[in-house]
Amino acid sequence: MYTSPSGGTLGKAMAVMRALNFYLSEHPVIVSFRWSHALWGSTWSFLFYSISLYVVLSIFVHLILAVLLRRGQRVPLGPLPALHSLSMSLISATIFAGLLLSATSEIRETRWLWRRSKTPLEWLLCFPLGTRASGRVFFWSYVFYLSRYVHMLSTVSVVLQRRKLVFFKLFYHAISTFMSFLWLEFSQSFQVLAILFTTLAFFVIYGYRFWTSVAASGARLPLVLNCQILLLGCNLVCHVGVLLLHFFTGGCNGIGAWVLNSVLNGAILMLFMRVYLGRKRKPNKNMGDYECAENKIALSCSVFCAGKEADSNKLKSG
Repeated sequence: MYTSPSGGTLGKAMAVMRALNFYLSEHPVIVSFRWSHALWGSTWSFLFYSISLYVVLSIFVHLILAVLLRRGQRVPLGPLPALHSLSMSLISATIFAGLLLSATSEIRETRWLWRRSKTPLEWLLCFPLGTRASGRVFFWSYVFYLSRYVHMLSTVSVVLQRRKLVFFKLFYHAISTFMSFLWLEFSQSFQVLAILFTTLAFFVIYGYRFWTSVAASGARLPLVLNCQILLLGCNLVCHVGVLLLHFFTGGCNGIGAWVLNSVLNGAILMLFMRVYLGRKRKPNKNMGDYECAENKIALSCSVFCAGKEADSNKLKSG
């Protein structure tokens, strides 16, 4: 029996899609996931110890380099920053695809429980009261939480390459990891959209970092900044939606953690506006603070955008 080439290609594509759907949303490990303190990194003590170690190690490396190396001398890292950007882009793409497929499956399978009181968009913004951290979407939330520790490596890279330790960047990474932990611990509403927005941005931004580091010597910074401003706008709109749903639909699960997240987002917005507007008045100064402000905007949609330093160097030299 004759099969057209287009038909064979379509069949292979469908088989690949089914395989991806299985491994990203239907695998038994994903479906049966349940957040508990038996998982790696799931205890309060691990969280605080790891954040403390991150801060102490970053400061220690900075001080050691200040003693051993001349002022302004940098440590060459070769392709490591580019590989870090590539790995973070791929990790973000995987989390985005897995969470999108998982959220679709969860809505399809559980909608009968809440369809009289919520739409799918309302469920994404506002989990019903009593929601437990189990199932597909929380598996990918856990993977996202673990990826925060990979993000921390960027601080060490900045210290080695630029010989500069921005303390607010330490604060940012610590807080973003802490918030990701709270999402799981308290089954916080809005986390699905927050992770989708953030990982999509990370995929674009880290892919852009990798591309500029290996191919595009004339790359410029506004793409990253515009992407983050768009994320910030999405974040603000969604936070208003969560607040309205909480008061008018009987309450959203994990609202206490959401309030803490909102307060942090407000502080980040104020910091960004102050630093960004200040830099527009003084374009050649405060580049380090400007980079920090950029990093915070991705957190506003959730949550990071690491590695601004490479583009900043290109912007100065371009």
